[in-house]
Amino acid sequence: MNPEQFFHELRRHGIELNEQQKEQFAIYFDVLAEWNEKINLTALTAEEDVYLKHFYDSVSAAFYHDFTGNLTICDVGAGAGFPSIPLKICFPDLHVTIVDSLQKRINFLKHLADKLELTNVAFYHDRAETFGKNSQFRESFDMAISRAVARMSVLSELCLPLTRVNGVFIAMKGARTDEELNNAKSAISILGGQLDTVHGFHLPEENSERSIITVHKKRKTPKKYPRKPGLPNKDPIT
Repeated sequence: MNPEQFFHELRRHGIELNEQQKEQFAIYFDVLAEWNEKINLTALTAEEDVYLKHFYDSVSAAFYHDFTGNLTICDVGAGAGFPSIPLKICFPDLHVTIVDSLQKRINFLKHLADKLELTNVAFYHDRAETFGKNSQFRESFDMAISRAVARMSVLSELCLPLTRVNGVFIAMKGARTDEELNNAKSAISILGGQLDTVHGFHLPEENSERSIITVHKKRKTPKKYPRKPGLPNKDPIT
């Protein structure tokens, strides 16, 4: 997917980019390619792959959920900024917080945000388990979002403690989500969430499956969650 095809596909879904936004995506690709030579940010380096499998894939969450307005979003394990930075480019009013466990990636994201001239973005070098215990951030975000980071039961423990009551947690996954969701039912409920919608679609061109899972936060998360770093992944809630 080249840039023009990317813009066309977004337009089809009601997302019209201006020239500044289009230029921001071009800068994003250049900065990503430059830094990827120094640190491992992505295995995808060709422009058409980045626009399809990172930029388009990230923005696809907005095909099924409203990202307009001054929403506060926490992106857990964003890596090279996906999905929240492409979403921020498309919806400039978003207030984005990214938490990632690797300082090198945080350094990249700070540099990227400067090059893109983004406002209302914040980056924290931390484990999601620790971040979710911080009273400054706990249950403070309109939305927690994560893309291809961990199993649904694990993601729920990392993201729902950050989501305010009546907010939403969005998990962006690949195919075969039925088993994951079935295994995560107990965790979602214990953590105060309720499964809302699961939207499936195929990426253009390569036709690989994707799923956008939305969980509504109905109740406060018990104080014991998230547990210590590493424990959610080692011993998921069942």
